[in-house]
Amino acid sequence: MHARAVAASTTALLGTAALLLPLSPARAADSGARPVVVAHRGASAYAPENTLAAVDQAAALGVDWVENDVQRTKDGELVVVHDDSLQRTTDVEEVFPDRAPWKVKDFTAAEIARLDAGSWFGPAYAGARVPTLEQFVHRVERHDQKLLLEIKNPQLYPGIERQTLKVLSNEGWLDRPHVKHRLIVQSFSADSVRTVHDLKPAVKTGFLGTPPVADLPSYAAFTDQINPSYASLSSGYVAAVHAFRGPHGRPLEVFTWTVNDADAARRVAGFGVDGIITNTPDVVREAVGG
Repeated sequence: MHARAVAASTTALLGTAALLLPLSPARAADSGARPVVVAHRGASAYAPENTLAAVDQAAALGVDWVENDVQRTKDGELVVVHDDSLQRTTDVEEVFPDRAPWKVKDFTAAEIARLDAGSWFGPAYAGARVPTLEQFVHRVERHDQKLLLEIKNPQLYPGIERQTLKVLSNEGWLDRPHVKHRLIVQSFSADSVRTVHDLKPAVKTGFLGTPPVADLPSYAAFTDQINPSYASLSSGYVAAVHAFRGPHGRPLEVFTWTVNDADAARRVAGFGVDGIITNTPDVVREAVGG
């Protein structure tokens, strides 16, 4: 995450960043705005992560934005799951005991569809399934929500960026209203984010991490957001990010993760972040007055 490098370099480089591209009047005027609250893997403190139930729970809490993770099966289906192994969040060890280490990429979509992705969280969710990307966006659409989609482990799935965009297009998520107001695609891989931007420049993108301030001009060519862990943040770093304009001509944004308590939420909101990604969206929303 480069947290130490950022802490050491932000103060020294902030003045340089401001000289390169000063904070815009629009950003200054918006500085008092409340941050967007994003339900991490759905409302994952209250329902099993990345399931349709977690989307439903976020909707029940009145949360507009939902975050998810996308990976690919052995036979090329995109599924919504965080870990590259199915072991933590499903009963794959029981269903397929001889297939360790139970990597997503080693199972077909039909095999993954057999797995229970809810019992680990609680008996009320027994039988929940790992959704496909199509199923997930249908549920988000049903609730008229917005989607922060993470391309997970792209190095394991060559071409996943193009495939993800194709699925989104097929499901109506690349029309102007979705692209302008309801969709962000992010990744920990700068190459993956750049690929999404190159393939579909209109799509808003985010880079997960904390690049040194000196590197922000290169990131601003292909990403609209810099999305760091909240543990790596400072008000100086947020201001440095805001000083640059992204590929759509607006100041870079900061969505920080994963903030689950009120004190941390108030602290990062005070730094001027644009969004807070959280397992407990109701707690964070109340803390920041959203």
